[in-house]
Amino acid sequence: MGLLDNLLHPEDVPHLDSLRPRAAIPGGTFELSGTHLLHTTNDGPQMPAVFFGDIPGALDLARPTRAVIRVPDGVISSDLTLRHNDLTSNTLYANVGVPMAEELHMIANPCTDAEGNIYAMVSGPRGERVPVSIYRITRDLQIRPFVRDLLNVSALAVGPDQHLYASSRSEGTVYRISPGGAVSTFAEGMGIATGLAFDGSGNLFVGDRSGTIFKLGPHGTRSAAEIFVFCTLEPSVAAYHLAFRDDGTLLVTAPNTSSNQVIHAIDPHGDATVFYRGLGRPQGMALDADNNLYVAAALQGNRGILRIDPDANAELFIAGNDLVGLCFLEDGCAALATNTTLFHVDVGVTGRPLV
Repeated sequence: MGLLDNLLHPEDVPHLDSLRPRAAIPGGTFELSGTHLLHTTNDGPQMPAVFFGDIPGALDLARPTRAVIRVPDGVISSDLTLRHNDLTSNTLYANVGVPMAEELHMIANPCTDAEGNIYAMVSGPRGERVPVSIYRITRDLQIRPFVRDLLNVSALAVGPDQHLYASSRSEGTVYRISPGGAVSTFAEGMGIATGLAFDGSGNLFVGDRSGTIFKLGPHGTRSAAEIFVFCTLEPSVAAYHLAFRDDGTLLVTAPNTSSNQVIHAIDPHGDATVFYRGLGRPQGMALDADNNLYVAAALQGNRGILRIDPDANAELFIAGNDLVGLCFLEDGCAALATNTTLFHVDVGVTGRPLV
């Protein structure tokens, strides 16, 4: 009956024009543009029904030319339709992330190595050890314990040597972990060590919650890295997150309760400026091959992964609540981290090459 009704009442059939942003995870929202999305009769506005394939979604807002649709749990990428009684719209593809690891405790980005393995942390309450500190997810999306007994892992980064580096906010220590899972101490005495990032020369930079950014000498030059103070920012009440641009600029976020927070840009000499202002709780960051920045944050009430181009123009790229970070994978996909869950989503983005 749906097709016949569409033919009999073409002026009433909802038509879908576009769906934004590029993707969402369950709990996030898509904004739909089109025509006849909401019908008004003598009885008042008639709310349509929305479906992801055969699974009903929820409407947060409906207007004749605009609707906001919340993605329910259990939905995968599928065709989205809007229905008014027996009138069914055309379809638009809704790109939805799917969980690949759960029961984690992520407070920063996941990361990936040259073999396509993904690493995700279980940070745990401060001062408490957890049974598994780091999991490794292989290219076939099999999850296995990788490292045990590290205390409060706060950030992860893969170095040019293809070893995994992990900071501990409780111990002020950075650990170096071989591809086989052997753990050694790389550096100690860095306060509340948080964010990690390598520059193009193989130096490791470490954020400290007091506001200091440390620079550690290139790996392999000695059994323990030399530690230098690279830059000092205002003290933060939450962990730093770090990422390098191709020009050697270090980008830094320090989330707190303000809704007008900044992304700091620190040049190779340690001088800090503001790259972007106006974010709510910016956290983990990643860059693509064109130097666009992706950051887990809120902007104008929208929460998720924002894309900020080199000229500081920002847009919501992936919608989702509680996102704390991301990393790009080799096939145009991304791994997205909430506090508890790691999602996999195809976004068609080539990530910045690893140093």
